[in-house]
Amino acid sequence: MNATRILAIRHGETAWNVDTRIQGQLDIPLNATGRWQAAQVARALADEELCAIYTSDLARAHETAEALGRSVGLPLIKDVGLRERAFGVFQGRTFNEIEAEWPEAATRWRKRDPNFGPDGGEALQAFYDRCVATVTRLAAAHPGETIAFVAHGGVMDCLYRLATRIDLQAPRSWLLGNASINRLLYTPEGFTLIGWSDTNHLDGAGRDETNDPGDRVGHAA
Repeated sequence: MNATRILAIRHGETAWNVDTRIQGQLDIPLNATGRWQAAQVARALADEELCAIYTSDLARAHETAEALGRSVGLPLIKDVGLRERAFGVFQGRTFNEIEAEWPEAATRWRKRDPNFGPDGGEALQAFYDRCVATVTRLAAAHPGETIAFVAHGGVMDCLYRLATRIDLQAPRSWLLGNASINRLLYTPEGFTLIGWSDTNHLDGAGRDETNDPGDRVGHAA
């Protein structure tokens, strides 16, 4: 069986992660901790026989991927399909600000309404479909090889749900820590989860800044 082995990596920490401020598709760079985390990821994966590194084009993911690319000697392949969900008017706001200014919209977001998207943003179902199409296309191009995806908390959430067959509206109970390493396999039959939220390379120094208003484990990605 020529399965594609996948290392799915969430970007390192940003100042907005610390503030629980929604980044969405705004181009926020890593902070000092995030740059350190990226270096730790690169060190942890230096011996992996990667054949390709795919990254979101947003700076926080691309900076994280750059450290890995230098470590293993591979160029980066940008793919906009790996971008975080577009959050429209929610972008730049904290969870509390969103709930205060748009209480009805915040309720639909908290309940994971698949048809809801903030004004100017993506509906949850559309975002999930975009992520699934992207990761499937990229994984299918590398049978029998090992590749890396460097992306965002929302993308990682979609991957977890896809690989474990968990409904899109189910509350999140799994971690999406900054600079975590997640392992999956892909065959034409689908994705299989091998390991999730490995942060041993951070020596306990990582923080989970992904909390969303619904389950407090999710979208400040």
